[in-house]
Amino acid sequence: MKLKLASAALGALVAASPALADLVFPDLSYRTGAYAAGGIPFSDGYQDYFALVNERDGGIGGVKAKVMECETGYNTEKGVECYEATKGEGALIYQPLSTGITYQLIPKVSADQIPLHTMGYGRTSAANGKVFEWVFNYPANYWDAASVAIKYLLDENGGDLSGKTITLLYHNSAYGKEPIRTLEELSKKHGYTLNTIPVDHPGQEQKSQWLQIRRERPDYVIMWGWGVMNQVAIQEAANIRFPMENFIGNWWAGAEHDVTPAGAAADGYKSLNMNRIADYPVFADIKTHVHDKGLAAGDGSNVGKVLYTRGMYAAMLAVEAAKTAQEIHGTPDITAAMMRDGMEALVMDAAKMEALGAPGIGPEFGVSCTDHGGSGMGIVQQWNASEGKWVALTDYIMPDDAIIAPLVEEDSMAYASENNLSLRCE
Repeated sequence: MKLKLASAALGALVAASPALADLVFPDLSYRTGAYAAGGIPFSDGYQDYFALVNERDGGIGGVKAKVMECETGYNTEKGVECYEATKGEGALIYQPLSTGITYQLIPKVSADQIPLHTMGYGRTSAANGKVFEWVFNYPANYWDAASVAIKYLLDENGGDLSGKTITLLYHNSAYGKEPIRTLEELSKKHGYTLNTIPVDHPGQEQKSQWLQIRRERPDYVIMWGWGVMNQVAIQEAANIRFPMENFIGNWWAGAEHDVTPAGAAADGYKSLNMNRIADYPVFADIKTHVHDKGLAAGDGSNVGKVLYTRGMYAAMLAVEAAKTAQEIHGTPDITAAMMRDGMEALVMDAAKMEALGAPGIGPEFGVSCTDHGGSGMGIVQQWNASEGKWVALTDYIMPDDAIIAPLVEEDSMAYASENNLSLRCE
């Protein structure tokens, strides 16, 4: 009731006020370069959802959203240039879809007081809101993902991985190196042997890596890949006849374009996902209010795919955080600092996702001053090549917080010490 009254009061305020400036949401996209196959559907979903909110709902709290797209090519330097070029336009939040860009933006957004949302990527220890006031990585982070993968493998092996060998095949970048420490700690706890094999950007040449895997014969391969690296890895795995059911990618290595080039050979490949894939009612709204009106960000072919859905989900979280900020501050004309407050008070429960036309799209979670990371849960899905679709194998799996929480605390406190930061929430 309180929420409805607040929304009604906000609507009356908007109606009685002069026209307000648009709420600005920059999109640091990459529609070109080696990683465009992932960047395009994510950006399409991100932009289409804001267009839907404008067309169907009249904006956010009565104020139209404006998406400012800036092409980064997944290049860190260009990403920083895009940030500098757009931050003065009233930007409320940045979602760069790049760990490299994220690391460069963390000190910048902290100084400029603009929130940064790195959904399932970026600096994992930013989950500690006591240290990272302006950075959020809900609903999950990379260390969560590593733990979810291991918990799934534990379940597949009757709770015992002792004596097993797991190889991490990773993109040789800050992104790809993120899970190593977690997998090492988990190996001490569960008794498996961890081998790590890097793949240099962009990942088109992996013959030597897969020859090594063929020699070492690991029980499982976990992949931290992105872009063409994923496609090549899946094809190389097929070439050496590595069992696909024992090959698991993270949630950036589990989209349609990762598996389709290998055809039937990709059947059985698994990956994590931080959100479910389904024929959500919201897609019908996007067709009616966005695509049928010629307002789509892309050609419409990506709707419902893994990364389109994730981009839409990212925009959905941003819109709900903006609504929360408007309600907290009693004004539709929110600033970046107010947006941060909305992000820190965001609650995504089953009822809200149902009302948004995306029931169960993500795990239920709430954000707080101390916790900017969300639930950390993820699912495992498997590619069915004959049907051309991903099939969920599990419900949401909870990560091992006994391992993850101390790692987050250690890394974030080291960052606070290095940067002379005072702790919040205490």
